Amino acid sequence: MNDKLDMTPTLTLNPTLETETPAAPAAPAAPAPAEALTEIQLSPQEQQMVEDFSQKIDLTDTAMVLQYGAAAQKNIADFSQNALNNVRTKDLGQVGEALSSLVVELKTFGEEEKSGIFGFFQKKKKEAMALKASYDKAEANVDKIVAVLENHQLTLMKDIAMLDQMYELNTKYYKELTMYILAGKKALDKARNETLAQLQQTATQTKTQEAAQKYNDYANLCNRFEKKLHDLELTRMVSIQMGPQTRLIQNNDALMLEKIQSSLVNTIPLWKSQMVLALGLEHSHQAAAAQSAVSDMTNQLLKKNAEMLHMGTVEAARESERGVVDLETLQHTNQQLISTLDEVMEIQTQGAQKRREAETELARIEGELKQKLLELRG
Repeated sequence: MNDKLDMTPTLTLNPTLETETPAAPAAPAAPAPAEALTEIQLSPQEQQMVEDFSQKIDLTDTAMVLQYGAAAQKNIADFSQNALNNVRTKDLGQVGEALSSLVVELKTFGEEEKSGIFGFFQKKKKEAMALKASYDKAEANVDKIVAVLENHQLTLMKDIAMLDQMYELNTKYYKELTMYILAGKKALDKARNETLAQLQQTATQTKTQEAAQKYNDYANLCNRFEKKLHDLELTRMVSIQMGPQTRLIQNNDALMLEKIQSSLVNTIPLWKSQMVLALGLEHSHQAAAAQSAVSDMTNQLLKKNAEMLHMGTVEAARESERGVVDLETLQHTNQQLISTLDEVMEIQTQGAQKRREAETELARIEGELKQKLLELRG
């Protein structure tokens, strides 16, 4: 988008040509939700612009009616698409993944890999070197994540500025739609109060088929144009909703920026200092960990074997006393069978009743039709 946006509303009867009506300066105002469609929203110059434009509207021009307001509708559609594309390309999900990766990287620093007792003793021989390597790896990964976060931070800042421009453009499109609708309603009221009323009077006085057909054709033109204005009002509502939606996206971007900034300024330096402390603390725990490893593993094996023996014995005894089919299963099956039979009987009874009612109703309908045919012949 351009740095300086043209916020001047434009009205045209042919979207493929240049604007027909010169635009008045637009007042910088955001769309007001659920506000009545009145000319109070417009400046005096814009109200005059609406008045002049309404004089050019010709309801008998089928192409004009078909394209009426199409330019503003296309702008709203393009704006909505740009907003959706913007949400997809910001990759907020990647920002969240980067933050999560950072937390995982810091939390798992210095943790031992799970392995058997022999592997534990083999790794203990080089514990200090392994911990130092873990620190180097964690520090390098954190630095990579920091770079990712900084890139997303720059992207979010650009997106916020772009959404500001999109919000201003939506304000312009909203005003254009309002002016199209107001001008169209003025032209429609004039057409119905003057041209349509005159055609109706002529048809009533002359009572000719030609006059009646002209009146009916023009009434249909008015109705089609009224539907066109209704479509514009629906599009205008979309524009009204896009305003707060755009601001919500900006707010989400701002919150994510704050979160990233907090991680870069506070969390990451704090955790790096804690990792350095962890290197020193780990040395004092290595000897005690190696000494207690065998005892812990022995106790765990004894407890686990005792539990498995108890569970296996009890389960075998319980299974040997169990019947082939549980009584509860037979009771449940019997209840389901009885319930099924009851429901089938009820459905059959209801079906018979409905068929009897349908026969009565069909006889009544047939009688009505015969009576109506007799009346027509009479």
